Amino acid sequence: MGKRIIQQARGHGSSTYRVKRKAFRYRIKYPKKLEGEGIVVKLLDSGGHSAPLAKIKSEKEVFFIPAFNKMIEGQKINFESKEIKDGNIIKLKDIPLKTQIHCIESRPGDGGIFIKSAGSSATVNKIIEENIFILMPSKKEKKFHKNCRAIIGIIAGKGRLEKPVVKAGKKYHIKKTKSKLWPRTSAVKMNAIDHPFGSGRAKNPKSKIAKRNAPPGRKVGLIRPRRTGRKKR
Repeated sequence: MGKRIIQQARGHGSSTYRVKRKAFRYRIKYPKKLEGEGIVVKLLDSGGHSAPLAKIKSEKEVFFIPAFNKMIEGQKINFESKEIKDGNIIKLKDIPLKTQIHCIESRPGDGGIFIKSAGSSATVNKIIEENIFILMPSKKEKKFHKNCRAIIGIIAGKGRLEKPVVKAGKKYHIKKTKSKLWPRTSAVKMNAIDHPFGSGRAKNPKSKIAKRNAPPGRKVGLIRPRRTGRKKR
């Protein structure tokens, strides 16, 4: 008898896949209205985030943001000044070209959506009328409204991938904190009874496009692809 495939096991909701609430208790987002300046109350670690977090206290409320490189406790952060200083939260229209930024808003007032992982940053590339074009870490350019806000600087924790993991057990626990199963077995390496792609017999791979009304055990591979077939050059 075959076993549940990964998609089915994840839907079952066992502790292997269930997200720990404690790991994600900090919400990285700055308030819609910020006035004056804030102070870094505390730098803290979070199992659910790759970067260290900073607890910021403003005049009206307390919020959390990714800590930037060389941030210290007790440091002051400005919300209204146009000074280009690490940690300041400024509108994109007031940020000069080639400045490194992170935690960028998707639309004005949403509190920061893009660029939140350790060691990452984006660069202000060009300005065209109402729009600011940002060069993302993926080297692709993205358009933002001029009133969207961002934090100046590079997120801390850039060297987290430089140290080798060395032991498989350590990698397992790193993944477990983020509720990810590791090591992951490739579907084609399984037996035919355990997965629809199991067994590479005769080297004839099955179609990886799942039917739209397929049950959870069969809904694997390409789910509702936008297009199928070979691309014409």
